[in-house]
Amino acid sequence: MLARKDIRLLAKERLRDAQVLLRGRRYAGAIYLCGYAVELALKWLICETLRWCVYPATNADFSEYRSFKTHDLDVLLHLSGVEKRIKTKLFTQWSAVAQWNPESRYNPIAKAKAADASLMITSAKVLLRAI
Repeated sequence: MLARKDIRLLAKERLRDAQVLLRGRRYAGAIYLCGYAVELALKWLICETLRWCVYPATNADFSEYRSFKTHDLDVLLHLSGVEKRIKTKLFTQWSAVAQWNPESRYNPIAKAKAADASLMITSAKVLLRAI
């Protein structure tokens, strides 16, 4: 299980890691870590909304919570309880981040561009503040 307080710290750390990767011209890694940061922030918010102290992490933990075992940002946003607010007030930022999926770690490195990584970081920062 992931402790709620640790999830929020991890989200902030992954966003900082993405910023370092952007400065180092490691765009694919920066993009991937931004998506992961938003995933963690949404899981933290789900914990807050449901008043959970921890988020399931292992297959055994998820035995009773199968619908929460996902990396899909749209599903996590829906489960968080703030979907309408985010998609209404921060639609541009959400649209930039929502294209992420965990399989992007397998994307060709050359495919990632500085502008894409910069947009992802800027959008993730806004979303993490809102979440």
